[in-house]
Formats: sequence, C-alpha cells, structure tokens
Amino acid sequence: MKEETIKRIRKFTEDRDWDQFHTPANLAKSIVIEGSELLECFQWSDEEYDLNHVKEELADVIVYCQDLLDKLGLDIDEIVNAKMEQNERKYPVAKAKGRADKYTEL
Repeated sequence: MKEETIKRIRKFTEDRDWDQFHTPANLAKSIVIEGSELLECFQWSDEEYDLNHVKEELADVIVYCQDLLDKLGLDIDEIVNAKMEQNERKYPVAKAKGRADKYTEL
C-alpha cells in the first residue's frame, strides 16, 4: 500500500480519537465482521455481484488490517513475505500445481 494511503488511514483514526477503541481484539473482530460483509456480496451467486459493493467491503477489511498492523507494530511486507516463504515450503509447485488439496494431502 502506498505510504500516502497509510497516512490517510492513520489520520482518519487520529482525527476521530478512535485509537482508544482499537485494541488488537476489537480490530480482529472488525476484520472478521467486514470479511463477512464482503462474503455476503457473493451469497447467492459466484458470478453476479455488485463490484462497487465488493470494493467497499474489501476496502473496509484492508483499512482494519492496516489499523491492526499499526497497533501491533508490524510491517506488512515482512509478515507477508514470511508467510509466503512458509506457503512455498508447504505447497511446492511440483506437488501443488493445479490442485486445491491441503498441504497435508499432497
């Protein structure tokens, strides 16, 4: 995410004095709640959905994720790359390509 976008998210929270409500647990709950609202966009059809509504709900998830990163002092690149290294070990291309099986089933 661009630094200017991160600063905008931080300013939005700061201007409203909402940091006091942003405990890690509350932010994690909010991510799941917004994720459920995102899933609701696809409730009755995998093909027919309102893209604008999807974008709004996805943005809500991302904003809360950034808030949680800030609250925990985490760097998004660091944690995503660490997880990708783990995933690459669990799902080697030779075994996982074209398959949706869990790593324990490869």
